[in-house]
Amino acid sequence: MLRPRALENVRVVDFSWVRAGPWATRWLGALGAEIIKIEWPVNERGRLPSTTTPQNLEVNLNTSGNFNDTNVNKKSLSLNVRSAKGLEIVKRLIAVSDIVIENFSSRVLRNWGLGYDELCKIKPAIVYVSMSGYGHTGRNHHYTTFGPVAQSVAGLTYLSGLPDQPPAGWGWSYMDDTGGMYGAMCALTGLYHRNMTGQGQHIDLSQMVASVPLNGPALLDFTVNGRGSSRAGYPPGNRAHWPGTPLVNNYRGPTVAPHNAYRTDPGGYNDWCVIVCHSDEEWRRLVQVMGDPSWAAAANFATVAGRLAHQEELDEHIEAWSLTLGKYELTERCQAAGVRALPVQSAEDRVEHDPQLRHREMYLEMEHPALGRHKVQNAPFKLSETPAENYLPSPLIGQHTQEIVEGLLGYSHDELRTGFADGTFWPTQQARFPYMEEMLQ
Repeated sequence: MLRPRALENVRVVDFSWVRAGPWATRWLGALGAEIIKIEWPVNERGRLPSTTTPQNLEVNLNTSGNFNDTNVNKKSLSLNVRSAKGLEIVKRLIAVSDIVIENFSSRVLRNWGLGYDELCKIKPAIVYVSMSGYGHTGRNHHYTTFGPVAQSVAGLTYLSGLPDQPPAGWGWSYMDDTGGMYGAMCALTGLYHRNMTGQGQHIDLSQMVASVPLNGPALLDFTVNGRGSSRAGYPPGNRAHWPGTPLVNNYRGPTVAPHNAYRTDPGGYNDWCVIVCHSDEEWRRLVQVMGDPSWAAAANFATVAGRLAHQEELDEHIEAWSLTLGKYELTERCQAAGVRALPVQSAEDRVEHDPQLRHREMYLEMEHPALGRHKVQNAPFKLSETPAENYLPSPLIGQHTQEIVEGLLGYSHDELRTGFADGTFWPTQQARFPYMEEMLQ
């Protein structure tokens, strides 16, 4: 017997695009909500030709790998909401839905006639989540943003980089993923409030402001200690402290050694393992794992201060040992002895070789009508009674238009055909996909 999902019978109208908004609705879908994605092929930036399209496939609106990962668990309604008929249809859809999510700048949906005040006239209990870059209030609410731009004004770009060099920023747009998780949390909070009181509300989430808490330790350093943040040394990463640089608070916990990525057998591009010893006791355990080599008994390595002062020599000795083992065997030996060590994993390692991720069913295969059978990342959490998992592949653009327009909203088949003919459901000058022609038969 199939177990019910937590958000069974909750319907979300999804006006979001690119990454942050779709990332929020992706997880609401994994929790069981019905996500109806409103799309228009002329401006659906997330579907545009992508380097993530498999090489053996035609590049079109349905074959972006990135889009198809970000938009699982959704249905697609192709609709021109900037036409009178399209606006009427989407309002009818909102009237039978629970949540609306959008991630445009503050003026866009209001200009379309779909602002919160207008939707309250249609359904007072609607939970309306806005995920704009700067929010819907304040002097700069109309500013537009993008993940890397938001991280710059939030302070993260300033902290990333080398001393006396331009700020480097982060390699991935974490603001989109972080904003997406906040968006899902806000939607659930609004839904709970609605269920308790019967009242809807407008939830105004700013992507930029939501990223500010990621600077937490730097903020405390300024407000409590009066120290402004600076890039005072090599950024903490593999090493807790880099030789020849000031010993500064790097917000990563204790400044210790060993604390590095060490090359492993057979010494290829991705053959590395990270080892960290947070105390002298953990260091002694690592020494035992390495077979009590004579060099480790030197007084230079007996304390954290000594190991930091002689870190280059220490790392050379450890790597001479680590190169004798594969990264997974080295991990097993260290973990068995209570030493923090884990392999450096590539995308292939994570998807194909990691036994823990396989056990947790993090990457499960799904059949997609355009991409075929491929693995998609699943929910990274487990619910004991209400499963959270992918249950729909990402939709083809407009794939569910007939199902929603006729089946849910009660329009006739002739009205569907007329909507395709007059440009309500698809641009009249743009070729339709074969599955759309099948809808019209």
